[in-house]
Amino acid sequence: MQRSRSLPGGRQGASAQGRSTWLVTPGTAPGRFDTAVRSGADVALLDLEDSVAPDSKNAAREAVITWLSQRAAAEGSGTTAAGVRINAPGTVHGLKDLLAVAESGVRPAVLVVPKVESARDVEIVAEIIADEDGQRCVWALIETPVGIQRLSTILQTRVLAGVLFGAADYAAAAHCRLNSRALRQPRSVLAVGAAAAGLPAIDSPYFDLRDPDGLKHEADEAADLGYLGKVAIHPQQLPVIQKAFRPTPQELAAALAVVAAAEAAHGEITTVDGHMIGPPLVAAARAVTDCAGATPAFATSTEARSE
Repeated sequence: MQRSRSLPGGRQGASAQGRSTWLVTPGTAPGRFDTAVRSGADVALLDLEDSVAPDSKNAAREAVITWLSQRAAAEGSGTTAAGVRINAPGTVHGLKDLLAVAESGVRPAVLVVPKVESARDVEIVAEIIADEDGQRCVWALIETPVGIQRLSTILQTRVLAGVLFGAADYAAAAHCRLNSRALRQPRSVLAVGAAAAGLPAIDSPYFDLRDPDGLKHEADEAADLGYLGKVAIHPQQLPVIQKAFRPTPQELAAALAVVAAAEAAHGEITTVDGHMIGPPLVAAARAVTDCAGATPAFATSTEARSE
């Protein structure tokens, strides 16, 4: 059983499920906001930080807040969550972003805080952006060696909904190359830390749009490490990412067989195709079926048996 994308209990919530694809869109491109929501991504993340030049920050902020307000007024039961990446809270534009969101009364489903290096960075945002319904929306973007060093403390804050890895900023700060081999150690540390805290982790974008094979390799590697999703910088990357974080038909069929056998055995150790099946493998199988939205009743379906 491979790549069982699960969380070890604790703080698993709505934001931890069904969020494998994140599409980032510059806040300076309001004409693309609706397109991002219709792209099929799980999260349409409107960016006020790196993709926006300093002299365009105010205009981008106004465009994002206006769009979010209009969406809130007319929103139905869409499956794509609207999110915002603000500027770092310790900057002037970061404070302006927070005040604009707070004063608008609009609460994005996802609020990404960049350059997080302490629990206080996240707590300040959560204090300003109060969630009356108790749903956590604040995600910490870990993208510096200091952030990785202090990760255990950051992950202890109870206001976090999840974490993301920022490869480009990390590579710049660590003076290392921007590739999966150079960044494997911090990516692994973040994935393990998030799993231990019961939080979802989302991997950094792959920046070369001309290299779908490289994207596939990196997305598969992220899934193997325990990430639950990956950020895309263009809609054309979404199908590759979606495939990487979904069980294959073969994985799903095997998982369904394990779950069905375990239920038939009523908690006793059993076997499937000659392999002994105990609690750890059953838990891994249930994680796969949960990811696919499947149940043992589907074990004989065409999809489960397809090659």
